[in-house]
Amino acid sequence: MQQINERLMNWASLLEDETLKQAEKASRLPFIHPHIALMPDAHLGKGATVGSVIPTLGAIIPAAVGVDIGCGMAAVRTQFGREDLRPDLATLRNAIEREVPLSAGSYNTKLTASANERTERLTAEAEKAGFDPARYAGNWKLQLGTLGSGNHFIEVSVDEKGAVWLFLHSGSRGVGNKIAQHHIKVAQEAMKRWWIDLPDPDLAYLAEGTDEFWAYIRQLRWAQNFALANRDEMMDRVIGCLADFMGEPVRELERVQCHHNYTEQEKHFGKTVWLSRKGAINAAKGTPGLIPGSMGDASYVVVGKGNPVSLNSSPHGAGRSYSRSKARKTFTREQLREAMKGIEYRDTDAFLDEIPQAYKPIDVVMQDADDLVEVRHTLRQIVNVKGD
Repeated sequence: MQQINERLMNWASLLEDETLKQAEKASRLPFIHPHIALMPDAHLGKGATVGSVIPTLGAIIPAAVGVDIGCGMAAVRTQFGREDLRPDLATLRNAIEREVPLSAGSYNTKLTASANERTERLTAEAEKAGFDPARYAGNWKLQLGTLGSGNHFIEVSVDEKGAVWLFLHSGSRGVGNKIAQHHIKVAQEAMKRWWIDLPDPDLAYLAEGTDEFWAYIRQLRWAQNFALANRDEMMDRVIGCLADFMGEPVRELERVQCHHNYTEQEKHFGKTVWLSRKGAINAAKGTPGLIPGSMGDASYVVVGKGNPVSLNSSPHGAGRSYSRSKARKTFTREQLREAMKGIEYRDTDAFLDEIPQAYKPIDVVMQDADDLVEVRHTLRQIVNVKGD
């Protein structure tokens, strides 16, 4: 850990100058308490740095959560070992790709009983929160149980003892994105109305006690619950695919769920703050968590060590070192094939911007996080599913 200034603590040994400058800007906001914690996977974001933990008093920055509200991970440990799996893993990958809608704009036209139950619960929660999600996305119910594109994925992985895990990454989909964009705009308009000049317009904030603040909090919490339900729905479907592939029911020995783009009220350094984790997970002592590597790299099941200076947080993944456009210009499909050797995946140019070389080395990130989390399991993927 390195102290950059009195309001910025850094755990990243690999850190670009522009990323550091961005985090320093946010750290100077007057309502930060006590400091921003920069995680080992930190990289440039929109307004707030991805891989930062931002505690605020009396205000909240919608862009400090970002547009993928509630994005996070889910993992299930099964009773199967690697030796139990048949070699035709393409059959399993194809089944998962049929069962879970992939890519942006793909909707869930096959509504299961569990999906209907989850959307009914979310409808009731939205009514209690005083808003209609259809205002943001008329088809929001069809988005539940869908993956999305970018760095979202579904994987079948094997841990260090050969146990088979199901592992996935997604968030609150289009409806969460629209909710976030709306409130970022509301915050920016509030800054203009109050003549508040910020170092970056994407650091616009909402003041606690205003109607706009509480509207955001209520809708944010709903979107976070949508993200949890979305991951659970997808995981249930992937479990069904594995059961069909194995010819017997899957016994769920363990399920871990964690957000890495979200806000909660927590107590730190003597005060209750609004803690926004933008690309970071809760690493309070004893709290289970998930830290994925890039496609082709290891991922980790961890437990928090409760480091108070890190605000009980840890990294959420590898962290990009190349932008998507730069990765596409830099790497080739042959390099992607080499990186994915031994892994069943859909061989396409669409995934070039997700090549492992576009990310920080996950082993360096985990080394930097040694005082934040303890590794329980190291996972290596054998099947990878992504949206274009």
